[in-house]
Amino acid sequence: MRLALALPALAACVLAAGCGGVTAPDLFLVRRSGSGPHARLTLLVDEEGGVTCNGRKAASKLSDPQIIKAREIQEELEKPSSEHLSLAPRAGSVLSYYVRDEKGAVRFADNSAGQPKVLRKLALFVLAASQEVCGLAQ
Repeated sequence: MRLALALPALAACVLAAGCGGVTAPDLFLVRRSGSGPHARLTLLVDEEGGVTCNGRKAASKLSDPQIIKAREIQEELEKPSSEHLSLAPRAGSVLSYYVRDEKGAVRFADNSAGQPKVLRKLALFVLAASQEVCGLAQ
């Protein structure tokens, strides 16, 4: 009898403690590839500054200024993403990027012609986050 009463209470306690709780929505997912030894990267950034690097949750979160920068990038990506912008690499390209958000996706290379300014911001953000938050080289 006690066990029958304890199970619903335990389930309620687990739910209240956050198991199976709400997770922050994702801002964007970036897949970077290229010819260098550290070029391959998958970076997932969520609304609260949580970062997943190559499938692993980063030990730390983005700083407040980095979260603001990530949100700015997401807002500026709205138009190119919803238009599914795809820019071809030029000769000598080293890195290629694929970024997906709730509006759509964008593909570009480090030297693609006609890049909107936000794509350069994104590439710099990815580099900084991969080094500072993920602890990865390059």
